[in-house]
Amino acid sequence: MTISMYSASIPVFKQMLSALNDVLAKAEAHATEKKIDPNAFLQARLFPDMFPLLRQVQIAADFAKSVPARLAGAEVPSYEDSELTFADLHARIQKTLAFIDGLSAAQIDGSETLEIVLRPGTPKEKKLTGQTYLLGYGLPQFFFHVTTAYDILRHNGVEVGKRDFMGAY
Repeated sequence: MTISMYSASIPVFKQMLSALNDVLAKAEAHATEKKIDPNAFLQARLFPDMFPLLRQVQIAADFAKSVPARLAGAEVPSYEDSELTFADLHARIQKTLAFIDGLSAAQIDGSETLEIVLRPGTPKEKKLTGQTYLLGYGLPQFFFHVTTAYDILRHNGVEVGKRDFMGAY
């Protein structure tokens, strides 16, 4: 039995982005309740050489929009990375969810053998099949950044758990 490329991508991105949005709301509420400057969370990192929370969320949203767009043969929307607040991050997630909601199963299914070229024309160019791109590159990258965002907030005292990370499924 096979699973569709759509089923392996869009519902996963939607579930995890929605959960991330809820985790960010909990962080925002925690900051307000404890009188913590929201920037303490937004600029927090797990380690000095890692991106802060703001960038982790931006990158997670980037993978959630770019992977299915490429699989669908659609243009990848460009976002400016200008977010500075929790409200800005919520808006970016909502914009990403709206974009991927507009992609249909018919556009994505059958993309298993589609050639995806990463970093075209550069020494780091890499060619992958659609299935390898989704399962071996896109989803792992997306989960890394969602998980890191969650971990930054948990490490900084926001009371979230596995149920928050997973969201509704």
